[in-house]
Amino acid sequence: MKAKKHRIRFILLILLVLYIIIALLPRPQSIHMENPFRADSSMPMLVAHGGGNGEFPDNTLEAFYNAYSVDPRAMMETDVNLTKDGVLILSHDTTLDRKTNVTGPICEWNYSDLIAEKVDFGYDNPTVDETLNGELKRYKDGNGLEKTPLDVTYPEGVLPRDETVFLATTLEDLLLAFPQNLISVEIKQTGELGQKALQETLRLLKEYDAFDRVVIGSFYPEIHDTLQQLQKDGQLPAELLFSANESHVTKFFILQLLKLDVFFDDKICILQIPTEEYGIPLDLKSLVKAAHKHNIAVQYWTINEEEEMRHIIEIGADGITTDYPHLLKEVYENTP
Repeated sequence: MKAKKHRIRFILLILLVLYIIIALLPRPQSIHMENPFRADSSMPMLVAHGGGNGEFPDNTLEAFYNAYSVDPRAMMETDVNLTKDGVLILSHDTTLDRKTNVTGPICEWNYSDLIAEKVDFGYDNPTVDETLNGELKRYKDGNGLEKTPLDVTYPEGVLPRDETVFLATTLEDLLLAFPQNLISVEIKQTGELGQKALQETLRLLKEYDAFDRVVIGSFYPEIHDTLQQLQKDGQLPAELLFSANESHVTKFFILQLLKLDVFFDDKICILQIPTEEYGIPLDLKSLVKAAHKHNIAVQYWTINEEEEMRHIIEIGADGITTDYPHLLKEVYENTP
């Protein structure tokens, strides 16, 4: 019996030593180059959520110009959907019902018609499952004020596209307007349509030489699978940047919690995560430090309160995604 106990203790000791060794091993680098989404100062990047939809209608070029006026180095976060005529427009929803004065799936509208009819993306309508459920309601900012394109502070030499209407904005518009800024693009459509949207995204990134400043993400695993396969086959550049999806985040969180993230080698460059999920806090300094050991950046969304902004600064995150760029700038300016 004593011999058996000794053997068990010896085995446990060996396992403990192995665990300690594994916990101390260098972490594999998720990307083998300088990660552009890692903060290069003591303050996280200002990430404009849809351009900052607490200040201007989200996913409009005007909202992004507003964010740029706050911080010319702001990172632009957006969502894209493919129209019937094959143009990628910026929209969080796959329908036009919530954010415009018309209705219907984006894939059933031509971009040319959206422009010709001057469809206005300056609305914030009630919807159920992305379908209009009530009267049209004009967008109002966080202070309850209606906005027009004339309210934006534009860069020198840039004029409003329209005096009253927030016109449809394309991904190409965004790339052209902000040739130096980092951009996060989330593909919102799925299935065959999502794959077409992905291919058009990749075409634009190639045309504008933007692979090193645009990160691609999606809630749909098949988008990531396609990207990784294309890169593996040599059809995409090595510097193509991926954002983590839910499965990546779950895997990384569990492994780093167990100090076993030496086994995490998914090729992602950024974790774009909420402060908590399913009641589990994710806004942890330990998680941020663990990600940095893998050369992975960490950004939190959507942070709209001063106290929470200060907390994200304190834990050393790389970016704060907010609807209120001016508020975040004020917090930065008042933080020692």
